[in-house]
Amino acid sequence: QVQLEESGGGLVQAGDSLRLSCAGSGLTFSSYTMAWFRQAPGKERELVSGLSASGGSAYYPDSVKGRFTISRDSTKNTVFLQMNSLSVEDTAVYYCAASSGAVLSVSEMDYWGRGTLVTVSS
Repeated sequence: QVQLEESGGGLVQAGDSLRLSCAGSGLTFSSYTMAWFRQAPGKERELVSGLSASGGSAYYPDSVKGRFTISRDSTKNTVFLQMNSLSVEDTAVYYCAASSGAVLSVSEMDYWGRGTLVTVSS
């Protein structure tokens, strides 16, 4: 039984920071490409970060580059998303996902968490 469980979401003010966590069970993160996606109200799910199975390569779209950082603690089988300088546009449900491949797209993810809500107020 594979499970991904996000935590750390909440209500913050613009300019604040949050760190999201994704704890995995039934799979070892070092064998999977890990990714964070988000889905805002009325919008499609979009990629916000990815990390190679080796942990040596990270990806960020321009919308979050310089503000978000993905990392992994292999001993705890947990991945993190550090989010700084948050703005109202970052408000969304954030999802942790894992893939046995290397393509960072919604359709290529094998496992998903249920999501954690991040709300940024102005």
